[in-house]
Amino acid sequence: MTADPLVRVTDLGKRYDAGGLWRRPGPAAVAGVSFDVAAGETLALVGESGSGKSTVGRLLLQLETPTAGEVWFEGRPLSGLSRRALRPLRRRMQMVFQDPYSALNPRLRVGEAVTEPLRIHGVETHAGALADRAAELFRQVGLDPIMTRRFPHEFSGGQRQRINIARAIALEPRFIVADEPITALDVSIQAQIVNLLQDIQDRTGVAYLFISHDLGMVRHLSRRVAVMRAGRIVEIAPAAALFERPRHPYTRALLSAVPVADPRIERTRRRIDFDPAQHPVTPDSALIQAAPGHWVLEPAQ
Repeated sequence: MTADPLVRVTDLGKRYDAGGLWRRPGPAAVAGVSFDVAAGETLALVGESGSGKSTVGRLLLQLETPTAGEVWFEGRPLSGLSRRALRPLRRRMQMVFQDPYSALNPRLRVGEAVTEPLRIHGVETHAGALADRAAELFRQVGLDPIMTRRFPHEFSGGQRQRINIARAIALEPRFIVADEPITALDVSIQAQIVNLLQDIQDRTGVAYLFISHDLGMVRHLSRRVAVMRAGRIVEIAPAAALFERPRHPYTRALLSAVPVADPRIERTRRRIDFDPAQHPVTPDSALIQAAPGHWVLEPAQ
């Protein structure tokens, strides 16, 4: 955990309505999640589909309201803030969504889409200045500025995700939630997007919560990794330590499923099965420090 984090999450929880006449709350989608993100850091959040990763990302940006716990940004708690009070903070917290196709308004030219945050927050309203800023942002993400006059349907998936990244960095935020930003892209494009995110971080010092199930990309991009299962973080550690010495059985099972490029090794290596019944998670389970900076979820004693 960092001493002076940019983002701090403590005991975060979210329950959705299960429906029915009495509208009882359903099972917890996220429960007891705690972590920090330092300025300029990349924390990866990994786990299987349905583990609660994307929900955590949306809770951090207050796109959904937590039912438990607290999110702190720049030392300020976000719970209970009105939309007006949140508005200036949203300039410094942005999101790159998973689907590059649905994240853009098909009726807006992409130059307008990229500079829309500037208009909404009153940073710039002059048409000429907005056009110049759109061209600059396109250059930053590796696109030809002449493309700003086109519509989203005229671009490939990788190009659209670059446009979404350009929109996310338009307000020069300090923190970006990247919610599986490469999942919908071809393998040949994924590395380009990850390298682009790395270049932007090196240039601006932005911090990322990088949500993904691609452990290979996570190892390349992140400083620390948090592993989620069933709405809980089961392990969080520096990336090198987690990949070399995973401690939780679920983490070991995840890593054993990552393909190896060498076909001889791939044919002979053994995958590890994970049995949830043998490793139950209860409300009393807690993260225990197994090594400096390396935390593992353990059953209550």
